[in-house]
Amino acid sequence: MTPNPSNGVKHFMEAISNYVNGEFLPIASRAMLDIVNPATGKVYARCVESNVEDLEHAISSSQASAKAWSQLKPEIRAEYLVNIANEIDQQAETLALAECIDNGKPLQLALKVDIPRASANLRFFAHAVTQFSSECHAMEDVALNYTLRSPVGTVACISPWNLPLYLFTWKIAPALATGNCVIAKPSEITPMTAFLLAKICQKVQLPKGVLNILQGTGANIGEMICEDPRIKTISFTGGSKTGLHIAQIAAKSLKKLSLELGGKNPALVFADCKLQETVEQLVNACFANQGQICLCPSRIYVHQSIYDEFKVLFIKTVKELVVGDPLDNTSSQGALSSANHLQKILDHIEIAKSEGAQLLCGGEQVGLTGRCEGGYFMQPTVLENLANQSRTNQEEIFGPVVTLQTFESDDDALMLANESDYGLSATLWTENISRAHNAARKIEAGIVWINCWLIRDLRTPFGGMKMSGLGREGGLEALRFFTESKNVCLKY
Repeated sequence: MTPNPSNGVKHFMEAISNYVNGEFLPIASRAMLDIVNPATGKVYARCVESNVEDLEHAISSSQASAKAWSQLKPEIRAEYLVNIANEIDQQAETLALAECIDNGKPLQLALKVDIPRASANLRFFAHAVTQFSSECHAMEDVALNYTLRSPVGTVACISPWNLPLYLFTWKIAPALATGNCVIAKPSEITPMTAFLLAKICQKVQLPKGVLNILQGTGANIGEMICEDPRIKTISFTGGSKTGLHIAQIAAKSLKKLSLELGGKNPALVFADCKLQETVEQLVNACFANQGQICLCPSRIYVHQSIYDEFKVLFIKTVKELVVGDPLDNTSSQGALSSANHLQKILDHIEIAKSEGAQLLCGGEQVGLTGRCEGGYFMQPTVLENLANQSRTNQEEIFGPVVTLQTFESDDDALMLANESDYGLSATLWTENISRAHNAARKIEAGIVWINCWLIRDLRTPFGGMKMSGLGREGGLEALRFFTESKNVCLKY
């Protein structure tokens, strides 16, 4: 694709408004936020900043619709979700372009990953809820116990900027499928695809009040959503600091919480790995979406016997990544999400240098010409010679920055990997199946991939340990989270 400065941009110049009770609310005389295209550094749209009146409208709409929605047969709710998924597939190119412009990620990545996964989320939970069953336990000659599950009511789903539609649908799909009404807040950095999803909901005639989307900042409307006692459950994906703050707010009214937070994910590369294949997969894993995926490995531990060979091949492969216009299919790396995020990563590079890091490649902002002259681009960066307790190895950077270290034994590798406040994911690279199983059992992470990365079965539990989160999403875990269980005991 040849980048075109006007390619699709005019389509997205309308103001982004709130979607409440099946309608888009007026934005006249409203406070508005500038939405910047990270690839150009220029404002391309404006988004409403929600207020307390918007929240009150959303809650009242949700509560008015709750009984009718919850009493629909699961098959009927599922049909609505499938219709939304089908429409996402029909509008895949438009949605992918919106994601590319809003987020800065390569268009080809949005087309291949983000949009297909969004429709898959809806389709999966639509089918899953029709198979959702409760438990029954017979106490011989005494009693019969069975479990009833009912929707919570009005729930909040708050999603991040790195995988906007992908993670937005990951949250709202199980909530809607189980009969809840949702107040959803996308990131103020990337509001466009949630806005376009609202248009799809209108088109498929999703009942009014079932899904309400409030735009705006986390410090403003996000805070109000979390504090309101009428919202019984919160599902949040974002930074660990924000997650802790939400947990403190939620504790005041004992809200149910699901927190999918940050990661500082280790990759353990053993001497018996398939070296070429391991390097290729790890480069993709570390720098996918410019390293702006909570599951990206950022600490690579390599057995000392193959370290030098691994390093040479890894650096060579990283240097082949093309940082460029996200609209260009030859670009493997797009723009970072914002000017502030770019500066944060550049600051981390300086911190690493002060800690004695050796810069193996990257480390600088990339200046492009033409359309993307003012964009937020960053070289893929690889560092070594850092202590495991250094800030660089302990703090989540959330960008195209990885560190390399050696280990001597399996126990040494596990000690280094677990020496972290985070525990979201880990990858293991070995052909020794016994070693793989042993390490997977001992490593402190909610998700462990062996000789692969980001292969996701939506039936499996998803979430992290330690500062990486609270609770699990996905499959039955999500359906249970968005329902209240009640035990009924009947004496024989």
